[in-house]
Amino acid sequence: MVETIQWTPAGVVMIDQTKLPREEVYVTCATYDEVAGAIRTMVIRGAPAIGVAAAMGVALGVLHADSTRLDAEFAQICATLAATRPTAVNLFWGIRRMQRVFGEVRGEPIERIRERLIREARQIRLEDIAINEAIGRNGMNLVPDGKTVLTHCNAGALATAGYGTALGVVRAAISSGKKIDVFADETRPFLQGARLTVWELQHDGIPATLITDGMAGHFLKSGRIGCVVVGADRIAANGDVANKIGTYSVAVLAKENGVPFYVAAPISTLDLTLATGAGIPIEQRAASEVTHVFGVAVAPEGIPVENPAFDVTPSRYVTAIITERGVARAPYEQSLRALAGEA
Repeated sequence: MVETIQWTPAGVVMIDQTKLPREEVYVTCATYDEVAGAIRTMVIRGAPAIGVAAAMGVALGVLHADSTRLDAEFAQICATLAATRPTAVNLFWGIRRMQRVFGEVRGEPIERIRERLIREARQIRLEDIAINEAIGRNGMNLVPDGKTVLTHCNAGALATAGYGTALGVVRAAISSGKKIDVFADETRPFLQGARLTVWELQHDGIPATLITDGMAGHFLKSGRIGCVVVGADRIAANGDVANKIGTYSVAVLAKENGVPFYVAAPISTLDLTLATGAGIPIEQRAASEVTHVFGVAVAPEGIPVENPAFDVTPSRYVTAIITERGVARAPYEQSLRALAGEA
């Protein structure tokens, strides 16, 4: 399975997801600014993965910080990383966890502080893989044997520290002996499905078929799709789910055709401070992602463009939310708080 992100003596090493599938290139971020740039430009993407990257970015920043003004530099490191992408709550979760550890060791010798933060960042990575495997185990029984799973965007090993959330459910179902295959939406405009999901599934020998986003309704109506499984970037207290743009459309089509729509995400993706998805900030990305494909213009020059990176699927379209602690179902206000330990 592909290694998404690693801590090394040279810095934070990550696979450059903007180069896939044409090139398998790894980049080394030697500073926290470089980690922030990698998150911002989607060299690394996927909510759990950028949470890990943010934690490693904090550790890397402190490793090179001026010990005589550590508090100020730590605040700047965290602020820089927090400003990279607004929607995925895992980013802020990773930073907050590092802030808690810093608070525990603040005032100790600088080498002790650095060692403790590095250890925490590496632990977050290992925990993420274990969490994804637990999500897979909790979700595999929901996948019908002998059917096709439809997914949107990339919620596999590339979107996490390893194994994946939505694709983790697929991997676990296959490991249990089920005969399933995957249909992956291309996921315009950044093409995470076309570039990343099918590459990852091919890499692991899992049967996969690429379809355009506009084909989802056709196949959901056909009876071939047994369920939809997607990831998430933020989940509100009522079960509203922010995920890659186009997810809402798939959820509505799944409901219309009686196909279960599952969301696979770690507890760290929950934002129980938000009553509904209306409060989730939606990242707006560059117009060139829509007007150009791999640098080639596909639209008339000067055309106005809207490019929200995410949409919010109302909880009424979500059959269940699969987490490492169990499966939540409506009413989500109660089930999600219970899984989060806040009931």
